Amino acid sequence: MFSGYPDELVKDLSERWGRVQACVREAGADALIISSNVNLLYLSGRIFMGQLYLPAEGAPWFFVRRPCGLAGPNVVEIRKPEQLAERLAEAGLPQPRRVLLEGDELGHSDFLRLAAVFAGAEASNGSSLLRRCRAVKTPYEVRVMRMTGARHADVVSRFATVYEPGMTDQAWAVELFGLMLRAGNLGLFRVAGGSMEAFMGTVLAGDNGGAVSPYDFALGGAGLHPSLPVGQCGVRLAPGMAVMADIAGNFYGYLTDCTRTYGIGPLPPEAVRAHQVSIEIQRAVAQAGVPGAGGEALYSLALGMAERAGLAGCFMGGAQKARFVGHGTGLVINELPVLGARSKDVLEEGMCIAVEPKFVIPGVGAVGVEDTYVVTSSGMVSLTPCDGALVTL
Repeated sequence: MFSGYPDELVKDLSERWGRVQACVREAGADALIISSNVNLLYLSGRIFMGQLYLPAEGAPWFFVRRPCGLAGPNVVEIRKPEQLAERLAEAGLPQPRRVLLEGDELGHSDFLRLAAVFAGAEASNGSSLLRRCRAVKTPYEVRVMRMTGARHADVVSRFATVYEPGMTDQAWAVELFGLMLRAGNLGLFRVAGGSMEAFMGTVLAGDNGGAVSPYDFALGGAGLHPSLPVGQCGVRLAPGMAVMADIAGNFYGYLTDCTRTYGIGPLPPEAVRAHQVSIEIQRAVAQAGVPGAGGEALYSLALGMAERAGLAGCFMGGAQKARFVGHGTGLVINELPVLGARSKDVLEEGMCIAVEPKFVIPGVGAVGVEDTYVVTSSGMVSLTPCDGALVTL
């Protein structure tokens, strides 16, 4: 197929096309047109400027507007999207009557422009279809997630080595980001949803761990500037503070999530106990996270354990609480499924999920753990295997 692609990736891309095409047919559409970086990467193995045309039956076509190294059958150079129709006609392919577009990713004008490419065709939103397909990883993707998680965990295990007394949260974050980048982290933190932006992750110290964020993150932090209102705020790390380091791993295009908590000196018994409860909740959710388990039921399990421990009031936030305890991850940090209140998602084997039970202790900070798991027939298996114990700095 593509020149220079390993056979394993070619085979896996074919499996992805088949999965998506089955959903396209189920939706009653004739074709799907892809333009966004994430979905181009998912369905072609790379990012390029142009469109991927995936018919409900048959091989996909790759319409490239700028040179990108993509070569092989069905790779066609174009100057503008309007050429899709004529190029497909030249190849003897029928024009679609109903096409799916990425309504959640495209701007309004781009949606209208692509919708007009095929005269008389009906255009609908296919974004949710793609997110559902991406939620269940292929065996190849699971192997990539395993490699990512292993490298991620190795770097996280070295976080404490770059701490120095008297640091600010930002100074320590710079050192942690440096460890990640030197280990090969690509540095890109992809988030689904145009209104959510972040850098590589967050380092939340003291009461900043409970600061309300405008983003739908579990714990966001106030940030350093109104233009990026999330993460570390410049506070100096002082004795008695809990510091939560939540930095994503992205070494091969896929993201794993892992959070560890540190105490600047000994923490109060309440914080230490809450951290242990977090570990116990994570373990219980992972054990119960078998195929067929519901996202809402797993959140209820976590919330019930927090309530029985007398910690429901500080579970997943303080003044504003996140109503979830886990989320899918992969090409973006917030893939499906969601383990949360009112979630209708059901776990399937091959889903990769970050489980992050966390507590905010007033006057101390945020404590808890987060690890990325893959769903197997017997429960979730960790992809980020490093010690989750509270570390005293």
